Amino acid sequence: MPTELDAVDAAHTAVPASLHRVRRLLGDDSTEALRRARVIVFGVGGVGSWAVESLVRTGVGHVTMVDADCVAESNINRQLPATALTVGEVKVEAMRRRMLEINPDADIRALCCRYTPETAADFHLEEYDVVIDAIDSLADKAALILHATATRGVTFLSSMGAALKSDPTRIRVDEFWHVKGCPLAAALRRRFRKTGALPRRRFRCVWSDELLTNLGPDEQPADATSAPMDYGKVAVNGALCHITAIFGFTLAGLAVKAITAAK
Repeated sequence: MPTELDAVDAAHTAVPASLHRVRRLLGDDSTEALRRARVIVFGVGGVGSWAVESLVRTGVGHVTMVDADCVAESNINRQLPATALTVGEVKVEAMRRRMLEINPDADIRALCCRYTPETAADFHLEEYDVVIDAIDSLADKAALILHATATRGVTFLSSMGAALKSDPTRIRVDEFWHVKGCPLAAALRRRFRKTGALPRRRFRCVWSDELLTNLGPDEQPADATSAPMDYGKVAVNGALCHITAIFGFTLAGLAVKAITAAK
């Protein structure tokens, strides 16, 4: 007759070797909680792509990525899926291929579309344990914040602006209304107050109060995406990989903590 100890041993052997260090640190229950967890990441650029990478390498079993862009040459300096060989590919498809190379058993879903106020109803956030916002567009980001904070039972995490920064020691985590010195957070707060539609609950953000100025020429490559400093006029701001990646890794760390705490 199989014993309870046999069942525990079977569970241990089911953990792939790639996750033995995760299991060693977090234990069996947390490792299983991560395997069962469902996370959706909106935006897989300089921040979101690194969040997805960390989640999958840490054993999160179900990850959905939402992004409408293709890989551009201008992405190579800071975005995980961007290489000279992937330029022109659909970003979420390039990411999905890489994630399945890391964990072939993971459920990785690639949605090549954009979250907007008009498409919000297509996304059933209640189906996820964690929702991560790494969207650049102010209007889309505001809509997701309102949607996610009105959805019960999900942990919502958001990235504030990661451009125009170089000092990793100034990256921090705070509740949204406590973020000071970030133009994106300020623009969101203005928008919420103007419309009268406020987030339904508090949520944590990754942000930095550093604000540098662009020193190089104002070049606008054909593949440039807009990252407006005043969140109205189109501008392309400088950004560095070690900053955007730390933003993404921090979001992933907060997600892992939330998932394992709820096991």
